[in-house]
Amino acid sequence: MAMNENEQPGAKLRTDILPIDPTKIGKIVLRDDPESPLGEWDVKLDVITTDLAHMQRAAAQLKSTDIPVAFPTETVYGLGADATRSTAVRGIFQAKQRPSDNPLIVHVCSIQQLKDILCSNGSHESIPPIYQPLVRKFWPGPLTIILPNPKESPLAPEVTAGLSTFGARMPRSLLALVLIKLAGVPLAAPSANASTRPSPTAAEHVKDDLDGRIEIILDGGPCDVGVESTVVDGLTNPPSILRPGGISIEQLRKCPGWENVVIGYQDVSEKGIRPRAPGMKYRHYSPKAPVILYEAGAKRPSADIVRGYAHRRQRLGIIRTKFWPPACGLPIHSTDMEGIARGLFSALRELDKYGVDAILVEGIDDDEGDSAAAVMNRLRKAAEVRV
Repeated sequence: MAMNENEQPGAKLRTDILPIDPTKIGKIVLRDDPESPLGEWDVKLDVITTDLAHMQRAAAQLKSTDIPVAFPTETVYGLGADATRSTAVRGIFQAKQRPSDNPLIVHVCSIQQLKDILCSNGSHESIPPIYQPLVRKFWPGPLTIILPNPKESPLAPEVTAGLSTFGARMPRSLLALVLIKLAGVPLAAPSANASTRPSPTAAEHVKDDLDGRIEIILDGGPCDVGVESTVVDGLTNPPSILRPGGISIEQLRKCPGWENVVIGYQDVSEKGIRPRAPGMKYRHYSPKAPVILYEAGAKRPSADIVRGYAHRRQRLGIIRTKFWPPACGLPIHSTDMEGIARGLFSALRELDKYGVDAILVEGIDDDEGDSAAAVMNRLRKAAEVRV
């Protein structure tokens, strides 16, 4: 990681939260088909505003240093670095304290930028036809596709963790798209949290985990989706979902070629494997307090169970979703997840701040909504006990 002249190895960095209003950055101007968000486009920048100056400062850091930048997407906050430079990508692993065999997703701002990766050094690779319906329907958006990595790839080898493939996504967030455009390079960007912690859906969550490890957090407000992107592999037959996320299996099955897409992930950490996508191998999404997950349909915790924690002078947090009464009918603190996907990670972090000794969570049915499978996947990976 690049350091200032007088900075010592391991020295704590000053972490600034820089507020950004996307409406005060500029406008996107499409070069080609005005009906398509996937072609080449330019940013018509506003006269210098504080918001634009913050964006330019972040882009300059991405270009010239190895210190990653935290920024919002529509899913969760990401921790970005130049995906083409090994030293920059290693800065992500260092800041997150993330295992190096866990691959990273490459974020692009246009189809052309993705084609530049696939067709580098004379290669004639292109986006496989199986993905065309998904790209047209879901990009920009919360969907990551697995692609073959060219033999002489411009991507740093740390991005793929030794795999012959890489994951690519075009985020829907205007702020994220403009940042990538200003940086002039694709960004490797996992979630901007410490490894194994709940993913960050607000700038203060990033600050809680990475204060002193990075210098810039771009604050664009809370994330819309609240869970990471869906990761799909169309290079297998049948195609598979490697990680559930903001696009559901039902949405995918409505696309030509994806009618028989299968689930290729487990709701537990898959130890002893080389992960093909982020979130497959290691324990993730965990607060400090142990999580006890009650699956959909399970009997809610009895008053005796709840009182048992009180008798041991333990603080108990409760996350309810649909059917449990507040605090399971007892006068204790609880959190109600309005907008379950958007509130999941925030609720876990909020209860950590209360210093609770355990968290009881009311689960939902995997088929209940577009993000239900993603929510339950995260909760099952966070849980120490499932009922």
